[in-house]
Amino acid sequence: MHNEWFLIIGGLLVLMALVGSLVKRLPLSTSVIYLCVGFALGHHGLGLLRIDPLAGSGLLERLSEVAVIVSLFTAGLKLRSPLRDGRWHLPLRLATVSMAVTVGLVALVGVHLLRMPVGAAVLLGAVLAPTDPVLASDVQVEHPGDRDRLRFALTGEAGLNDGAAFPFVMLGLGLMHLHPLGAYGVRWALVDVLWATAAGLGIGAAFGSLIGKLVVYMRTTHREALGLDEFLTLGLIALSYGAALLAHAYGFLAVFAAGLALRRIERTSSERSAAGPSPPPPEALAAAMARPEAPPPPEHAPAVMAQAVLGFNEQLERLGEMAMVLLVAGMFTASRVPGEAAWFIPLLFLVIRPLAVVVGCIGSGASRLQVGFLGWFGIRGIGSIYYLSYAIQHGLPRHHAGRIANLVLTTIAASIIVHGVSVTPLMSYYERATRYLRERRSRPGGARTSVV
Repeated sequence: MHNEWFLIIGGLLVLMALVGSLVKRLPLSTSVIYLCVGFALGHHGLGLLRIDPLAGSGLLERLSEVAVIVSLFTAGLKLRSPLRDGRWHLPLRLATVSMAVTVGLVALVGVHLLRMPVGAAVLLGAVLAPTDPVLASDVQVEHPGDRDRLRFALTGEAGLNDGAAFPFVMLGLGLMHLHPLGAYGVRWALVDVLWATAAGLGIGAAFGSLIGKLVVYMRTTHREALGLDEFLTLGLIALSYGAALLAHAYGFLAVFAAGLALRRIERTSSERSAAGPSPPPPEALAAAMARPEAPPPPEHAPAVMAQAVLGFNEQLERLGEMAMVLLVAGMFTASRVPGEAAWFIPLLFLVIRPLAVVVGCIGSGASRLQVGFLGWFGIRGIGSIYYLSYAIQHGLPRHHAGRIANLVLTTIAASIIVHGVSVTPLMSYYERATRYLRERRSRPGGARTSVV
């Protein structure tokens, strides 16, 4: 049976390489294609891909974990703006305020409409609250110099809230007596919220800064440590994630912070050199990266390092996306589609997510156009698979696990389809609208409203 998989995966990889540029112009994302292929291979198709989300939760946890940490590191590398930049206010609000509102609203729906116990309802909210860094690449920043506020907010939110969801997952498990919360929730607040969050961010920032400074120093001063950027990427991800887990901190936040720190080293090094505050021109980067074993000009060395690491990580991210979406389709069967999904999914996409975004954006200065797009692009995906598998592995009772898994898998499949089909036309409309409003503002007496 495994012989067929060489043909299937090989054919799919070659097909995507040939039609990748065409897909970008069509009203669908690559994830939609992977999902359709997975359905064709799954239970109701050829029957080659059959996965039980409960029995296979251990494997799913590990695979989704790898896919998410690679994508989080990529998201951190894409965000070149310093933390003091006002653009950070919006993703921070989305990853904290909007995250908490989403968990709370889903939990209310779970208790009062789905008739779940409080712990299971909170867990459902925590699993579905984070937006996905793996599947949301089409709405994230396109390159480190991208200054668009909407794309920056969606990228920052996806990078932050995969770690920010962890305290709510632990709260849900604790309410089901599967995790210690302490008297009146004190242990949860001190350990699961404050310590794990702060330590995760601190550990990732420390590793990213230390290794970034060391590599830049060796390349600019001694013309050493050249090439093997793939080893640097995987090593930094593994060190940050592993150290965070050993410290009982959130590894997702550590990996994202490591990517941010590595980008910060590139930015500050470039600002001190002749390269100036902006990245070197693409042609200079391409020329330097074409000869990885040759020392780049000292003023370009930091940017070459960051770009090489980002490029390799983006390739890993695409492979992770393909693998995980195929697995989602392999877990999907008609018998697993719960009847309540018919009203729960529209409620989540059209009411809960937009309402949570509106609350999070109060006082942020975001335009109505941006708030509307932020409310729609709450893409659910691989992060939810990880948290679902994590909860199952930590003792979630089977009757709750089956019901939550069915609802989560159906929601993810629906998100891949509706968001994947809408992303190209909506982002094209957004770009036209922002271009028009910029031109209008530039005219004498034009509108002063900020849109970007």
